[in-house]
Amino acid sequence: METVKWNKAMPNFLAGRKGKALLLPFALILFHFTFFSSTLQAQTPFTDITEQAGINHQFVVFEGMFGGGACVFDFNKDGFEDLFITGGMNDDALYLNNGDGTLRNGYEGSGLEITRHYVTQGAAAADVNRDGWVDLFVTTITSRDSVKTIPRAINLLFLNQEGKSFRNVTSEYGLDQMNSFSTGPSFGDFDADGYPDLYVGNYFRAYDGELTYINDATIVNANQTATSYLLHNEKGKAFRDVFTGYGLKYRGYGFGALFTDFDNDGDLDLLVNHDFGYKAVPSFLLENRYPKKAFRDVSKEKEMDLKINAMGAAAGDYDNNGLMDYFVTNIRFNKFMVNQGPGKPFIDKAEESGLGYFAISWGANFADFDQDGDLDLFVSNGDLNPNDVPMANFYFVNKDGKFEESARAAGLNDYGVGRGSVVFDLENDGDLDILVVNQKPVLDGYPVPSMTKLFRNDIADKGNWVKIALKGADAESRGLGSRVEVVAGWRRMIREIEGGGSTHDSQSSAIAHFGLGTATAIDEINITWVGGKKQTLVNQPVNTLLTIEEAKGGGKESGRMLLAGLGVVLAVILLMVLRKNMRS
Repeated sequence: METVKWNKAMPNFLAGRKGKALLLPFALILFHFTFFSSTLQAQTPFTDITEQAGINHQFVVFEGMFGGGACVFDFNKDGFEDLFITGGMNDDALYLNNGDGTLRNGYEGSGLEITRHYVTQGAAAADVNRDGWVDLFVTTITSRDSVKTIPRAINLLFLNQEGKSFRNVTSEYGLDQMNSFSTGPSFGDFDADGYPDLYVGNYFRAYDGELTYINDATIVNANQTATSYLLHNEKGKAFRDVFTGYGLKYRGYGFGALFTDFDNDGDLDLLVNHDFGYKAVPSFLLENRYPKKAFRDVSKEKEMDLKINAMGAAAGDYDNNGLMDYFVTNIRFNKFMVNQGPGKPFIDKAEESGLGYFAISWGANFADFDQDGDLDLFVSNGDLNPNDVPMANFYFVNKDGKFEESARAAGLNDYGVGRGSVVFDLENDGDLDILVVNQKPVLDGYPVPSMTKLFRNDIADKGNWVKIALKGADAESRGLGSRVEVVAGWRRMIREIEGGGSTHDSQSSAIAHFGLGTATAIDEINITWVGGKKQTLVNQPVNTLLTIEEAKGGGKESGRMLLAGLGVVLAVILLMVLRKNMRS
């Protein structure tokens, strides 16, 4: 008999997706008990700094459950990462990092103001034209000016004008004729030509009803499902949809996809997330046949044809065995698909690893929050509209391959209506902070303000760390899709540079972060650039940011490395002190 672990903050799963909250009174009583008792605790490992950081944001849905997302990128190249957050029916926000733990909203005057004419959903960033500045792509589901029957609106592409503003190039890049109902975007250079391509999840081909009342009863006709976009970057000057040209024929209720190298062959495969996979089209795992212009469906042989409501996915090597594993969010039970290697299927280890909790989950982020050398997991939870029954987020601490749910103790059990989530280093202090995009509840009477939240990482007993930023020469300027391996002592850890899609409608930091535990030096760093080119560095310092430039021509080169951060500063100061003492 299956053991069920309840999310104590939200036991309402008998209501279905349309939602008459059958267990609402009980859930609210339980919510008040867990919420107010948690406020009596002492200082927690994470601190809610939303207000003091200057964030005032709330996603407002149009009719139904969709959105919203956030994107992390350094807009002005000042060394501190900024945030773009979609607003749905609200205005979007461009939060610029002040470098002191606070942010300011630079939306007005940024060139992004046209987004207020659309119901925005997700966002992703990449250096589309390879000019060294990170550009922004925003998905939409309809126009705020005049709501249309689906397909409703175009998506939006903005080129970064050297950190001063953005320029709308949607028409110039051939995207102004693609009317769609789009959800999660993800960048990835699937043909390794150096220009970041784009996958865009599309949900509907046609739908006339109100989005509030989407449920199993209304999702019975697969003819409503949409084909997504596989957009090839035409040398930084346009995008061309090559979905059918790469052998893809499926339709589905698309929530986006994750570019990832599941088979360790140096090219980018696709993990596609589909909602209502048990009613219409399951999720897909697509193997990139590079250098052939094709993807091959390996879903069934890898047992990754997930017949679930796949809302998002997180990629990470949780057991440090060199293989990427995937946590896929869902309604009811999430999936933890563990990679068994060549010739073997993935295995769902959610229950045995401690992740078998009942929830409605959206965003998910693997990260080493406590810096002990293994990946922990954050999951954002939120009920469907119009149920709006409170439920807390999850925070799973990795303890020797088993996960322990610790959100309440960590100060992360926020009860907002959560959707997308991202991780990044707000203050450049070496640890990872968390932002969760929360929606405005559709019904009145929600017991807490459901606002977007920023949680600062204040874990006291963290280990050493290193952050690695890639600087592509032939690859995308931040090395999106490339893989970084760090060897420190007996640990061998890998990260993929995220291009979006690894959480619901969102994109986390493109800087790879590694917890090192007690290790005081890095033995080796191995970079696999998109396309398979290798690069190695040895004997590197800890507790610093390393910026590694792509070596021309590939091979086992040391590469040019730029050092920044506390470790280098301390080393310089120590050297000056020693020299002064010697002279005296």
